[in-house]
Amino acid sequence: MAQTAAPAAVASPVITPISLKAIAPWAVFFGILMLVLLYFVGAEQGATAVISGEGVHEWVHDGRHLLGFPCH
Repeated sequence: MAQTAAPAAVASPVITPISLKAIAPWAVFFGILMLVLLYFVGAEQGATAVISGEGVHEWVHDGRHLLGFPCH
């Protein structure tokens, strides 16, 4: 016959809070990164083009349509 043992007591993990000072630089970095990506997907190759040519347009073409930006 199989014997069952009582499960061992599991200690609950201690959750340490992260301070706002530790998160703020990362939040600013990712916010700026998202704005740059949004610019390249949504506005590059238009009147405000930073990079000439069609290279950026071809790289972000499907993402542009996925996010609802017209490009044709």
